[in-house]
Amino acid sequence: MWKLRVSQGDDPWIKSTNNHIGRQYWEFDPNHGTLEEKAEVEKARDEFHKNRFQVKHSADLLVRLQFAKEKSCGMKPVVATKIGDEEELSEEAVASTLRRALSFFSTLQAEDGHWPSDFGGPLFLLPGLVIGLYVTGALSTILSAEHQQEMCRYVYNHQNRDGGWGLHIEGHSIMFCTALSYITLRLLGEGADGGAGAMDKARKWILDRGGITSIPSWGKMWLSVLGVYDWKGNNPLPPEIWLLPYFIPMHPGRMWCHSRMVYLPMSYLYGKRFVGPINSMVLSLRRELYLQPYHQIDWNQARSQCAREDLYYPHPLIQDILWGFFHKLDESLLMQWPFSKLRRNALTTVMQHIHYEDENTQYICLGPVNKVLNMVCCWVEDPNSMAYKCHLSRIKDYLWMAEDGMKMQGYNGSQLWDVALTVQAVLASKFVDEYGLMLKKAHDFIKNTQVRSNSSGNLNLWYRHISKGGWSFSTPDNGWPVSDCTAEGLKVVVRLSQMPSEMVGEAIAVDHLFDAVNLILSLQNSNGGFASYELTRSYAWLEMINPTEIFGDVMIDYQYVECTSAAIQGLRSFSKLYPVHRREEIEACIAKAVNFIEGIQHPDGSWHGSWGVCYTYGTWFGIKGLLAGGRTYQNSSSIRRACDFLLSKQLHSGGWGESYRSSQDKPQVYTNLEGNKSHLVSTGWAMLALIGAGQAERDPTPLHRAARVLINSQMEDGDFPQQEIIGVFSSNCMISYSAYRNIFPIWALAEYLNHVILLSRSRSV
Repeated sequence: MWKLRVSQGDDPWIKSTNNHIGRQYWEFDPNHGTLEEKAEVEKARDEFHKNRFQVKHSADLLVRLQFAKEKSCGMKPVVATKIGDEEELSEEAVASTLRRALSFFSTLQAEDGHWPSDFGGPLFLLPGLVIGLYVTGALSTILSAEHQQEMCRYVYNHQNRDGGWGLHIEGHSIMFCTALSYITLRLLGEGADGGAGAMDKARKWILDRGGITSIPSWGKMWLSVLGVYDWKGNNPLPPEIWLLPYFIPMHPGRMWCHSRMVYLPMSYLYGKRFVGPINSMVLSLRRELYLQPYHQIDWNQARSQCAREDLYYPHPLIQDILWGFFHKLDESLLMQWPFSKLRRNALTTVMQHIHYEDENTQYICLGPVNKVLNMVCCWVEDPNSMAYKCHLSRIKDYLWMAEDGMKMQGYNGSQLWDVALTVQAVLASKFVDEYGLMLKKAHDFIKNTQVRSNSSGNLNLWYRHISKGGWSFSTPDNGWPVSDCTAEGLKVVVRLSQMPSEMVGEAIAVDHLFDAVNLILSLQNSNGGFASYELTRSYAWLEMINPTEIFGDVMIDYQYVECTSAAIQGLRSFSKLYPVHRREEIEACIAKAVNFIEGIQHPDGSWHGSWGVCYTYGTWFGIKGLLAGGRTYQNSSSIRRACDFLLSKQLHSGGWGESYRSSQDKPQVYTNLEGNKSHLVSTGWAMLALIGAGQAERDPTPLHRAARVLINSQMEDGDFPQQEIIGVFSSNCMISYSAYRNIFPIWALAEYLNHVILLSRSRSV
């Protein structure tokens, strides 16, 4: 039976900057669990499989079952609350719902203070890992038979009815993930006719669309590494670009860090033209996935092919001309002496950057794609290297188990982010006396996960921003602080520092607060906006050479309403407690940030959210940022228009329910979920925005209707149901934030209780 391990480092190849606090991984123990517990897990798996076409998101039941067994003893049962359509919401009903929700959510908190949860969703991550382990010969060494079985379960469970796989678990079928998922199953031991017809359907889907020559560029790269596609069919990824002077706008050091760190190892593999062992499996795949014999394929023609189902960002003509030029240059010159010396120098430079990234992230790396690619590069350089062994030991940090199987997450977790939001939700409830232990553990976690130092060496040489004082999205071992994570972390520790230490623990050291402020101030761009990890280093026109086909807005680190709003809120919280420290800089920063947020508001009053779905999420941040910056509903037309926008999207049911298609579709427009369903997280975001903007003082009816939706959705045990996917990145790919289903109903109901129900009662006295 599978068991989640937390904050453990049981491997001599693993190092940590904070003694592994926040680390989470699953391991299989055949002796773990009773027969009844194993039966419960099998029931959850069967239910998911049976309903997989209707409910595509797992409910994250395995961690819930484990923690229920470990922590539920002694919980006081509270009678469930249901509110009729015409029934008035009482203080007792809301408070009872909140207590049940908090009591349940407290059982999901790990001893180190964080809330482990599923951060999966994208379907292109696991195939990269399987291919990477396969070509380096470590597949069966690292992935036990139980791992491989659960990975197969996951891939099969998320196959669409038409036989294909989407970019994410709710997406329409595309060549990229269909080809990679099919190949993953084959490498994991499934036969070409396996899966009770599933493999035949997948292969038919691929061949009906001309075979895998039309896979997008990232797929072409992975298949070239495997040996199922020829490197000649790839657009150039020359490592020599890393030798260019930094002032050139397209220098990779000026790209968004996620793109930079992915194309770094890709350029190494392309420059080496690395191909894994050609064996019977590879030869069979060459026969299975093409319409013509492999040796007859026109690879130059295949280079520019992309299935229409995948084409989210079509190449502009200038890009095709550019790739054609570099393709001829690379083939005719850079592979020949004396220019081949330049190639060798470039490859050496690229590997130096790869090792720097590995060592400064404890081999976790920025994300799952560059983690696996870096691992393969380290093996290509030296199969017996310490670097490769360190990479292998960190693979399980990215794997997550749920009733739908084993998946690869979009990060090594969302630990810090979820904790920072949860603390704010708990503090809003005013039940601090009852849940002080939960806050104390969370407080300790946040203090223990602040990044205490910058990356090593000359930061400019490695194109890195300062890190000291920041918080990563997950753990400090990840090594990449994020602007909004740092701001949310700062906001929370400032608030907790004002509470009794016997309740929430000792306050964070003041100099650590100053470090966080310093990092936030350093991340503001000249226009007032904040990007995600770094300053915006180049120009939006670089998107013309976005080579991915499947993602949008990936070339530079754009400024976002979410990051800018979080920065305002964090700095304002700090300045209230420390009004003298860098006062002029902070006030100037906030003023510029407020102007930026007002300047990017859409004519309909909304803001576009880039990290959550989508206009509801962005508008919540837009309103909260303006409020923290000193704007009010009375003096700000931006806030008034934003509130009008949100109210115009409230459903007949009383909730809000925005579809991921708001983020994905072109042109981007607010889109309801199918059937105009309410979504608890969307409803929570809208409520928090409206309550913050004083909606209760104008007309509380929309808030009463929304609160009724949240209360009536609560499950018997105090949990809330998992609904449609709610996270997003790069415009076109969705990702799971499984803790949101608890955090935002709790937070919204807490604010509703204190600023709507109790406000109304105080006025009536």
